[in-house]
Amino acid sequence: MPPRTKLTTLDRGRALGWLQDGVSGREVSRRLGVSHSVIQRLHQRFQTTGSAVERPRSGRPRCTDRRDDRYLQLLALRNRTNTCRTLIGNFRAATNVTISRMTVTRRLREVRLHSRRTVVRPPLTPRHRLARMAFCRNHRRWNRQQWGSVLFTDESRFTLSSCDARIRAWRRPGERFIDACVQEHDGYGGGSVMVWAGFHLHGRTPLYRIRGNLTGVRYRDEIVRPQIIPTLQAMGAGAMLQDDNATPHRARVVQDVLQRQQIVRMNWPARSPDLAPIEHLWDIIGRRVRDNHPPPADVDQLFRFLQQEWTAIPQQMLQNHVNSMRSRIGECLAARGGHTRY
Repeated sequence: MPPRTKLTTLDRGRALGWLQDGVSGREVSRRLGVSHSVIQRLHQRFQTTGSAVERPRSGRPRCTDRRDDRYLQLLALRNRTNTCRTLIGNFRAATNVTISRMTVTRRLREVRLHSRRTVVRPPLTPRHRLARMAFCRNHRRWNRQQWGSVLFTDESRFTLSSCDARIRAWRRPGERFIDACVQEHDGYGGGSVMVWAGFHLHGRTPLYRIRGNLTGVRYRDEIVRPQIIPTLQAMGAGAMLQDDNATPHRARVVQDVLQRQQIVRMNWPARSPDLAPIEHLWDIIGRRVRDNHPPPADVDQLFRFLQQEWTAIPQQMLQNHVNSMRSRIGECLAARGGHTRY
């Protein structure tokens, strides 16, 4: 990290005090983390003028005053997705002052407003937020042992060709469309695999491949009976099932089987993937699929790779995700049922 080139008022006083006590200029610069020339100029200025205050510097005058700066900040906060071009137009219409894009950027950075990519989350209606709040209030005092008795399950789809908007490329001007800077993506995915899995504090289920459309009858015959019920029985008394509100999960044939087996299902709120820890495991596996070189050639090879990655997840990571439930519940309550960082 390069040394600083400016000193605060406190640092200037400390530097002059050390110099008067006989400390060398290089030692003072080392203590304050600045260049030696900064200390030399400070000492010379003090000997010449008797003051450590920096002289006023010339520069281009600001084209906006404090009132304009506050109004520009208000424009950005009223609509967080406004572009610099839109902000410039709205500001000109209200103040008859034309500013540049860099002026907009600098003024907003002064108040710690930076342009960042928006986070994508499912839409939440007031009804969804109330349901999320009710669920979190009912489970906010659950401890690690209680969450350890829950079997977290979900389905996910993985495609042979994916487009990750998080990928960036280093390029020069005019290199936007060269092969090295282009991410090729098949709009229809080039084939996909849908899988189901579940995990709990002390284990996981095998990764199951779902071929075709998943109906309630198929979910009962292919997943509930051979996968979910044996796993919950092995977990012991008090085991509970967590799944989302997908149509096959809430089918009458599935509910009848669960009731006959006396299996307790959690009343999971709709549109709450941030509360389900298994969603993070899908994200981890998806990133490993994208980072695999060479990529899978067909869907069968893709499924084999998914099986390997699922079994390769350390059990400690599964335990950490189960233990994160208390934090997830707390953040959802703090957001009053809104979006969280998970």
